[in-house]
Amino acid sequence: MPPKDRLATLKQNAPPKQNEPSVALSLSEVKIEMSGQGSLDRFFEEVESMNEALELIATNIGNMREKHHLILSSPASDERDKQELERLMDEVKKVAGKVRDQLKIVEERIQQDLTGPITADLRIRQAQQATLSRKFTTIMSEYNKIQTDYREKCKSKIKRQLDIAGRPTTDDQVDEMLESGNLQIFTEGIIADSQQAKQALADVEARHQDIVKLETNIRELRDMFVDMALLVEAQGEMVDRIEYNVEHATEFVAQAKEETKKAVEYQSSARRKKICLIITAIIVVIIIVLAIAIPIAEKYQNDAKVQTQNSETITAQNSPGGKSSSGAKTVVAAVANATSTIASIIAPPATAQPS
Repeated sequence: MPPKDRLATLKQNAPPKQNEPSVALSLSEVKIEMSGQGSLDRFFEEVESMNEALELIATNIGNMREKHHLILSSPASDERDKQELERLMDEVKKVAGKVRDQLKIVEERIQQDLTGPITADLRIRQAQQATLSRKFTTIMSEYNKIQTDYREKCKSKIKRQLDIAGRPTTDDQVDEMLESGNLQIFTEGIIADSQQAKQALADVEARHQDIVKLETNIRELRDMFVDMALLVEAQGEMVDRIEYNVEHATEFVAQAKEETKKAVEYQSSARRKKICLIITAIIVVIIIVLAIAIPIAEKYQNDAKVQTQNSETITAQNSPGGKSSSGAKTVVAAVANATSTIASIIAPPATAQPS
């Protein structure tokens, strides 16, 4: 017979929501403190305390799963294991109640702030509250699941023990016994002749007590579970979007780093290409300027030489008596030289006179 889903029944029987006062929980493992309207830093401290409380609940759920296995696999009930299981259940109930109260107070603050302008601070608190609500509901769903599984396994063991004791029963009969809480209607008239039958009856009674405690514990937790389940359901798409963003945050950050690195590389490459293009353009401009300027300079130089030569020619031609004067000077010099030569030949050499 498949396990019963208690969630629908719990939702139907859930009492109307009520505003509950601010409370504080002090345990050896976790401490939750409520605060009034404070800064965002104070809000994150509250978020951290709730996360620690949820981690404690998750740890206790894992320990409960181990205790369930030990109790079900043991041929005889160990009271120490049962006491430890009860302690874990009580602690989960206390911590979960405090987390639920704190989440409701945070939700009330947010609803009050929604009457004013929507700020970044408010959006951050909304996102954190929605994420914590989803986490709380997920953890409590896991708690409900292991409790339901344990209940069904206890039922199966009760059925087997009744078979051993000589009272075969069906699944429906076992459900009826558990719902009524009257074990005598199935155990009366059984004569436990053998030791095995006596042990079977004792085990049936012990399992029945375990299931009764489970039912009580589930009923005590129904209010907070239904409250948070309805809250998460009302938040709907926003919670899913937040969860998606949280799950992919690391991927987005890594992708952003890679894209930033590529952008820097592209920027450096573009800068280098830009510099190369500028240098190339400057060189091309210089070559073009030289290609145009050199022929022009040579032409001007040649024209200047021609003009200089023409000027010298014109100046020489326009000077009066230039050539005759030069010729006369040459003739006079020649005559003077000839006269000196003749005079030296004719004149006798001078003699020295006695003193």
